[in-house]
Amino acid sequence: MEKYILTLDEGTTSARSLITNKKGEIVAVDQTEFAQHYPKEGWVEQDAIEIWNTQRSTLVQVLNKSEINSKQISAIGITNQRETVVVWNKETGLPIYNAIVWQDQRTAKYCEEMTQEQYDLVRKKTGLIINPYFSATKIKWILDNVHNARGLANENKLMFGTINTWLIYRLTGGEVFVTDHTNAQRTLLYNIHNNDWDEELLQLFNIPKSILPEIKSCSEEYGKTFPGLISKNDTTRIPICSSIGDQQSALFGQLCLNPGEVKITYGTGCFILMNTGEEKVESSHGLLTTIAASYNGKITYALEGSVMIAGAAIQWLRDNLRIVYNAIETEWYAGQVNDDRRVYVVPSFTGLGSPYWDSYSRGAIFGLDRGTKREHIVRATLESIAYQANDVISAMQKDLKKDISLLKVDGGASNNKFMMQFQSDISRTNVLKPTNIETTAMGAAYLAGLAVKYWKDIEEIKQNYDVDFKLEQSISEKDANKLIKGWNVAVSRTFSWTKDIE
Repeated sequence: MEKYILTLDEGTTSARSLITNKKGEIVAVDQTEFAQHYPKEGWVEQDAIEIWNTQRSTLVQVLNKSEINSKQISAIGITNQRETVVVWNKETGLPIYNAIVWQDQRTAKYCEEMTQEQYDLVRKKTGLIINPYFSATKIKWILDNVHNARGLANENKLMFGTINTWLIYRLTGGEVFVTDHTNAQRTLLYNIHNNDWDEELLQLFNIPKSILPEIKSCSEEYGKTFPGLISKNDTTRIPICSSIGDQQSALFGQLCLNPGEVKITYGTGCFILMNTGEEKVESSHGLLTTIAASYNGKITYALEGSVMIAGAAIQWLRDNLRIVYNAIETEWYAGQVNDDRRVYVVPSFTGLGSPYWDSYSRGAIFGLDRGTKREHIVRATLESIAYQANDVISAMQKDLKKDISLLKVDGGASNNKFMMQFQSDISRTNVLKPTNIETTAMGAAYLAGLAVKYWKDIEEIKQNYDVDFKLEQSISEKDANKLIKGWNVAVSRTFSWTKDIE
């Protein structure tokens, strides 16, 4: 009986389940979107129960679709949108408020009021910065604003988790309350030097330690699924053997396992990570020091740049402006015009991430004239994703004082040849895309498989990596610099927008 690994890939806008075989091939996928809620400007929420139900239904559906039974699943791996916060009641197992999503900006003012001393403390201990993006201020907001939340916390009746913790809790029928190092570090409550929750940070954000999960590695058995997860008559209990944040999972899935190797994932946001091995590189150019993975008793680190809006800008063209009907059309439209009009779209709909960290920036379109057409705006939107990624790549090169020669790309937009060529052109680097771009899911699958010896070691996994295409620069450095200069002017004019117009 052939065995498989099942990966739950819980993203920002959808839940997916994927089944992988020994060769690293994805034999079946099921995906369902779930609702996004925007109760106020800058607020982004999701229903945690809906996330769980959606994820569970894709798990059942992918087994049905593939005609693979639960006994053939060696292990489940989990990868998830990071920083998104769920707080639930220990007695009922129900959330006390909607999940507050990583894009949410409601705590921007609170973050801004923190002192330089507090800012430095957080930076030194966590490798991150004080920003609404991370979990701590969202947890604090729930405890301060939801009726009786502080009271319940003081009575030891609340549990907090990022989405991985929430899913493991539900998958095990409430038996297991854990997280992993990659997700824990993104909360602002984790000390990157001793790799544990930090009392001083908990005090700073006024968060009781009792609500936090236990921290485990990214690759070990946390527990087993509850009997009846798949169906009433199916009592199989499948071991859950990996948990890793989506961007770190993609780094692992791209096999960027050596210091200096870089991957870009183009998803809802765009995330660029560089493996720095066992060295914690502190950025002086707006990047984050983050944990790459923890397995085999070893913790490795990475430099990260986070772009808040990437694929979401394409969704905006489709759903809000309705100038394209689906994302696939954008490549064709972009190829219909040259760039002589120099239109720039800055899609800072929820503020700017790395390297700017400006929560008050808002989106804008520059360079419009009477001749501007739909095609120019579509092209400029695609280019904006590459420009934002390039801002991060430039910062990485400054931090490391050396050039990056190769970018491994994945995520939906990496299929867009126009955009990948533009990325190569402006970043002055080769771009390599693997045949299997589901690298986020593959990272979690590989880590789960390693935990149960489904794959013997990393060397066996490396045999699964195939290249789809590799691109080189097609324009001169002078032309690239001219384009980047226009982008720099455009992006700078969106800074502090909501603050300046108050």
